[in-house]
Amino acid sequence: MKPNRHWFLFLLLLLVVLIISACSNDNDNKDTNKVTTVAPVTTETPQEIVVRINDDPDFLDPHKATASISYQMILNIFEGLMAPETDGSLKEGLAESYEISQDGLTYTFKIRQGVKFHNGEELTVADIQYSFDRLMGKNGGEKMTNNFDNVASTEAPDASTFVITLKEPNSNFLYSLTARQSAIVPKSNDGKHNEYPIGTGPFAYVKYAPGLNLVLQKNDSYWKEGLPYLDKVTFTFQSDDQAAIMSLMANEVDLTSVPWQRVNEVEDSHQLSHQNNNSSLIVTFNETKAPFDNVKVRQAMNYAISKADIIDSVFDGYAVPLGSNMSPAMGDYQKKGLEEMYKQDIEKAKALLAEAGYPDGFKTKITVSSHNEIYSNIAQIVAANLKEIGVDVEIEVVEWGIWLDRVYFGRDYNMTTIDLTGRASAYEILNDYISTNDGENFFLFKNEEYDKIMTDVLKETDKDKQIAYYQRAQEILAEQAVSVYVADYQIVWGSDKQVTGLKSYPFWFHDMSEVKFSN
Repeated sequence: MKPNRHWFLFLLLLLVVLIISACSNDNDNKDTNKVTTVAPVTTETPQEIVVRINDDPDFLDPHKATASISYQMILNIFEGLMAPETDGSLKEGLAESYEISQDGLTYTFKIRQGVKFHNGEELTVADIQYSFDRLMGKNGGEKMTNNFDNVASTEAPDASTFVITLKEPNSNFLYSLTARQSAIVPKSNDGKHNEYPIGTGPFAYVKYAPGLNLVLQKNDSYWKEGLPYLDKVTFTFQSDDQAAIMSLMANEVDLTSVPWQRVNEVEDSHQLSHQNNNSSLIVTFNETKAPFDNVKVRQAMNYAISKADIIDSVFDGYAVPLGSNMSPAMGDYQKKGLEEMYKQDIEKAKALLAEAGYPDGFKTKITVSSHNEIYSNIAQIVAANLKEIGVDVEIEVVEWGIWLDRVYFGRDYNMTTIDLTGRASAYEILNDYISTNDGENFFLFKNEEYDKIMTDVLKETDKDKQIAYYQRAQEILAEQAVSVYVADYQIVWGSDKQVTGLKSYPFWFHDMSEVKFSN
């Protein structure tokens, strides 16, 4: 929370009164003409902020975390060799500089010196080596990502150099080196990364109370001089949007997302900022379960579900319709026009169902998470839309942890709705659908042409040709009706008027490094 100025003024006034009183007593025995000088009192009240988050992180271990909610918070703890910029580009992070060989295979990084982990240990190339070995499942460990399957070798030729050699050129490789994909963690903390996470970021872990909050404190040894400004950050978990607004109005939280329908209630009393989410809100299917293994059924779902109904009712118009898994925020990489492919057409949807062998419709279930009420609201609209074509939809609402375990990881579902986290890289946005991406392809989508495109684009160095590859990949997703690509919605953040330094990224990240209270 922001400093309590009334309490501070009270203490200061009390101190002055005591000093004056003491001087008055002394003057009873001393020369009354003598002037007593009182030294100025300086006190700096700690800057503390409370940020509302919808739910708990899935993991504090950055190598295991998958939920966007987790990254919103823990990216304040960890850093990678590279760091994201707000415009989606990259800059050096723990790497002070880097060089790429002419054949595009060898990446040589010069590591910043004097960087310390939160436990006081100095960052070494051994920690960097350990972090990549852990991610790649070397030394008998479990492989935690497919991002480094193309890595031929890693080595540290000296104390300030780290070299990664690839098997094949990869035009997207640098994007795999931010904290979101490959956070650098200390080797000495092995086995405790989730229980007691340690990084090099601007804030250090203090405690995690499940269902309540995650508390971070200022890293006094942070390598970026003068940062951070805040002394303490508390991420408080509150799934109910209405309760969150009440907490904001009561000054119990300093920053929260504001439901679109309630913007007018806080716009006069609080500071509002708008963030283009760069995500894809989808209604999707398990393609291994009938009837969703039939493309005509999936196309019928696309024709039946009204994106306009969802955008107007759930987001109060603060959203743009999509036609595939990429937002307009990605500029030229997005294939425009696909949002027009499946305009609501009930008769066409019925005809497609009949062609697929379901002239009378069918019964199914949509499983949604309770951590954000938008999913339940969307499910209700989806159920109403599908009823018009004879599809009877049961709505099942489960806790966030259960949704992750059963739907995302377990693939035990028929239909669901979720927003897929925005990322700075076009490749990372679309690689969820690669058939071999077991970690993220919870749709269980398989398409040979799609897989080939996503392989070939990594070998392509010409940007225009890369864009052509990515646009064709989006066309395939739309043609195959992998999901109903509903919208990219805008987030409205409400904060205390004195909060400054908030930054927006093309993915979910509450970057607290430059945040402070202006007074």
